[in-house]
Amino acid sequence: MEFIALALIIALIIVILIQNIRIVQQARAYVIERLGAYSTTWNVGLHFKIPFIEKVSKIVSLKEQVADFPPQPVITKDNVTMQIDTVVYFQITDPKLYAYGIEQPMLAIENLSATTLRNIIGDLELDQCLTSRDVINTKMRAILDEATDPWGIKVNRVELKNILPPREIQNAMEKQMKAERERREAILRAEGEKRAAILTAEGEKESAILRADAKKQQQILEAEGEAAAILSVQKATAEGIKLINEAAPSEAVVKLKALDAFTAAANGRATKIIIPSEIQGLAGLAEGIIETVRLTEKPGDKKTADRG
Repeated sequence: MEFIALALIIALIIVILIQNIRIVQQARAYVIERLGAYSTTWNVGLHFKIPFIEKVSKIVSLKEQVADFPPQPVITKDNVTMQIDTVVYFQITDPKLYAYGIEQPMLAIENLSATTLRNIIGDLELDQCLTSRDVINTKMRAILDEATDPWGIKVNRVELKNILPPREIQNAMEKQMKAERERREAILRAEGEKRAAILTAEGEKESAILRADAKKQQQILEAEGEAAAILSVQKATAEGIKLINEAAPSEAVVKLKALDAFTAAANGRATKIIIPSEIQGLAGLAEGIIETVRLTEKPGDKKTADRG
């Protein structure tokens, strides 16, 4: 009987010892109290808790955590009421301060972020709120990080997730954006038409220049052809004169050639021709010779007729 009681006592002690063995996982911390007061903080590893004297007061996660808070009504400097919801990224750096620093730390962070957001937005106008998200995020992170240091919490980032102005302001903003898009479209279309007109004018200009150059080249070639023809005629005339000079013609031959030239000129459209005196005498001489030949030929013709 005593053996059974001893075995039960030993088994109970073993069970109690096993139940008081704790293995702390990575990125976790155990806050330990001894007789109701803070004793120590367990980090990663194997630990043994003294039965009935020590207890695990709080298990704290050391990972970065995300707190998504519901939209908060805020009023801008120009009296526009908006709904803004925030997202806070934080991490517990001191498990002891987190466990004993403040009751309900998440509720405290939510209320602190709401009041901080109202203070910052109250100094800005609507347009600044919509375009200065980075500035607002930076200011909120600095204020929240400083305020949560006594709680063992470090605020890493604060983001404004949504900024919702009143419906009528949203409609006005949409109309403004539409007008801006139409204005940009009109500018782009005008620039395109301007560019097309410039290209067309440049093309016409180049075409006119090419036509002028072609006409100029044509005139140059025609002038060169006429000059070459005149030069050929002059060369032929000079060559003829040279040959005549080499042949040494008599004065009578020269005068007869001149008479032929004047005869050819008289057959043209000329209405008045001035003949040199030398050629006039030569013409009279030629006419006398022809008349003498005719008189000489008439008797012979008559005798021939009589014989017939």
